[in-house]
Order: sequence, then structure tokens, then C-alpha cells
Amino acid sequence: MNPEIEYELMKSHANELRRAAAEHRRVREAEQANKAERRSVFGKRRSS
Repeated sequence: MNPEIEYELMKSHANELRRAAAEHRRVREAEQANKAERRSVFGKRRSS
């Protein structure tokens, strides 16, 4: 295959992977934030 085309494909694939990783990170952070909120809500209910 043409080296320039191969290089562009690799760059494109790397960008897709980076984008997917960033989205995955955001989802994980949101899940963790939700867990922390839930924990604090339950903690408040128990103490009152």
C-alpha cells in the first residue's frame, strides 16, 4: 500500500482511539461521581 495512505490511516485510527478513550474516561468519571453522590445521600439519611 502507498506509505502516505498508510500513514494517514494510522493517524486516523490513533485519533479514533484517543477519542474513544476520552469518552470512556468521561463515562467512568460520571459513574464515580454518581456513586459518590449516592453514598453521601445514604450517609446523610442514616445520620438523621
